[in-house]
This record gives sequence, C-alpha cells and structure tokens, in this order.
Amino acid sequence: MATTAGLRHGRDLTRIARELRAMDDKELLKRFRKELRSAAKPLVPAVRASIRQIPSSRPYTANGLRGQMSRATALQVKTAGRQAAVVIRVDGRKMPPHAGAVAAYMEGSRPRWRHPVYGNRDNWVQQPAHPYFYKVMAAGGPRARLAVNRVMDQVSRDIT
Repeated sequence: MATTAGLRHGRDLTRIARELRAMDDKELLKRFRKELRSAAKPLVPAVRASIRQIPSSRPYTANGLRGQMSRATALQVKTAGRQAAVVIRVDGRKMPPHAGAVAAYMEGSRPRWRHPVYGNRDNWVQQPAHPYFYKVMAAGGPRARLAVNRVMDQVSRDIT
C-alpha cells in the first residue's frame, strides 16, 4: 500500500475505482467520488481567476471571451470505464460556435491565433498567447495531487 508521501499513479485510481465497482458498494463509491471532487475543487476557481487576469484592452465581462472561457471551466471525476481520472479543463464544447479552440490558442498549446478584428474580414491580426492554465496547475497541482492520494489511501484501507 502506498503512503500519502509518495505520489500515486492514475492506474492506482483506475484500480481502486474498478475494485469499488466490483464490490458493488454504492455508498463507498459515492463517497470516493465526492472526496476526489473536493480534493481537486480548489483548482477550478484558481483557473477561473487566472482567465479573468488575461490582459485585454477591454474590461472583463461575463459575456466576453474571458467570461465564456471562465464559464466553460469545469471539474470532472470519472470512475467508470477503462480509466478513472480527475480532470479540470476549459471545455471547448461549452464555448460559443466557432470558438471551441480559443482556450487552446490562448494557452499557447496551438501554434498561432489569427482572427479578424471585431469580425471585419478585411483586417486580421495575430494574437499572442497568454498562458493561464498550466501555470495554475503547476502551482496548485501538487497540493491537489497529495489530497487525491490521501483519498485513495483512505479508500484503499476501507476496501481491505
């Protein structure tokens, strides 16, 4: 059994989730999912705050691009299927039409971002990337990972 001092791998999470499903203990599986969610939950507002701080010539509004990206930020806990995971992402499917990849362009994980200036198809600009996601994950991720490890250790003890 791993200790909370050592980081566990995603396959450990998958194994524990599989064992919980095999046990058919719905209450323990529900508690496991709830505790995983609460361990990673502090990262979501941190990512949203980082999005709001992206430099812009316009003030932040809930209906603007940064507001839409902030609303599209979500936490997902998966314990079914082939792999269990705790996922935080800016979901492009929750963005307006034709803006699904904006989050990746803004982060810089896509090479370049060209767009028309306020919809004027005759005037295009190349927008620089403003990383907002991975810097938050680098800062808060280890703490969340340790919390997830504690949850996995506790549930592993409950299983055995």
